[in-house]
Amino acid sequence: MTPKKLNILFLCTGNSCRSQMAEGWARKLKGHALEAYSAGVEPHGMNARAIKVMAEAGVDISAHTSKHVNALAHVPFDYVVTVCGHAHETCPMFPGKTRVVHVGFDDPPELAKTAATEDEALAHYRRVRDEIRAFIKTLPGALQVSNAAAKH
Repeated sequence: MTPKKLNILFLCTGNSCRSQMAEGWARKLKGHALEAYSAGVEPHGMNARAIKVMAEAGVDISAHTSKHVNALAHVPFDYVVTVCGHAHETCPMFPGKTRVVHVGFDDPPELAKTAATEDEALAHYRRVRDEIRAFIKTLPGALQVSNAAAKH
């Protein structure tokens, strides 16, 4: 019998960059174990640079849409991973057994504001993309370890 996939929501403010990257990586690297979703507390559309750097790494998120967390209220999440401080601070309550875990990543659009060139801007996106990939590779084990630690 195949074990049930864990439902995981990656939550950030705008659902335009970090949470979208996390969903893309989770679907590509951990699709056998996780059912990945992403949403925002204040969604504001997909980020073109995020789409570009994910495509460079072989992950197509161009069909993803930016959505509000309320649009996924019907999904029974096992975990909600907040990937930015604002989403963590404003994270809505989730019913039942849902565990909320915070794993913060730098905000590429904010970092890129001071970039002198497009290459310099994209470097910030690539670094965060790779940090998110490294985190996703630890799943679901890292979440279950943090869950066990929270119980003690």
